[in-house]
Amino acid sequence: MLEALIEPLQYGFMQRSLVIAILVGMSCAVVGSYLMVQRLALLGDAISHSVLPGLAIAFMVGANIYIGAFIAGVLSTMAIAWIRVRSPIKEDAAMGIVFSAFFALGITLITVIQKDNKIDLNHFLFGNILGVTIDEVRDTAIIAIIVLIVVVLLYKELLFYTFDPLGAQAAGLPVNRLNFGLMVLIALTIVASMKAVGVILVLSLLITPGATAYLLVKRLNQVMILGAVIGVISSISGMYLSYFYNLPSGPAIVLVVSGFFLLALLFSPKHGIFTYRKEQSKSAVVTIYDTEK
Repeated sequence: MLEALIEPLQYGFMQRSLVIAILVGMSCAVVGSYLMVQRLALLGDAISHSVLPGLAIAFMVGANIYIGAFIAGVLSTMAIAWIRVRSPIKEDAAMGIVFSAFFALGITLITVIQKDNKIDLNHFLFGNILGVTIDEVRDTAIIAIIVLIVVVLLYKELLFYTFDPLGAQAAGLPVNRLNFGLMVLIALTIVASMKAVGVILVLSLLITPGATAYLLVKRLNQVMILGAVIGVISSISGMYLSYFYNLPSGPAIVLVVSGFFLLALLFSPKHGIFTYRKEQSKSAVVTIYDTEK
């Protein structure tokens, strides 16, 4: 068993991949907890799909593709906010409009690029964590550290805004800045996760670990911590499955974290489908017993 765990670590590409997996699993779970609590999972999907045109344009002009992806993600959030404020269109509809338009533009640009260049940009759609370089590990580590530091420093403000935005505004908190800052954190996290699981699968790492933790604990800080643990374990487990069974790494990670969610959904002490019924039957028995007495 120990030899099986150590064997992949003999290769440099696996060492780099595991570091990326840990960083991505942790940062996605922490930031995604806010999305899950605010019921804004679609926003994460919108931003993740909206980074593609920025990535493609940056490649065409010879700029850093990650910076281009980040700029496109931020622009998409601004476009969603502008449509919501300047029209009667609701936020969920604005998200659908923006992310589908950006995603279509990105796919079109990538197709155009591939006609003239013998390169494969499709790994940004589905991930290619086994191909990460030292520079990409460094960039991902910097982004993850920045995201985690900002979340720690603004935890109380973001907590207040997340659960009571009107109360936060009445208390004098800059809710618009907090909202924009949260969107920037999400965009940064998605950019850091692109090489690991791709823009299509990144939503799973953003939402599923936090949703799993939400079924098991109550407080937001506990959801973040447990979600980060679940994200890291899922990422590492997915990497090992990918190595030993020759599976695509990104989908393997997503399948593992989805499996954890399914277990929590079925067996959570308070919310599990099976355990909840047992608790109901126990309480019903107690009630009947008290009535009989």
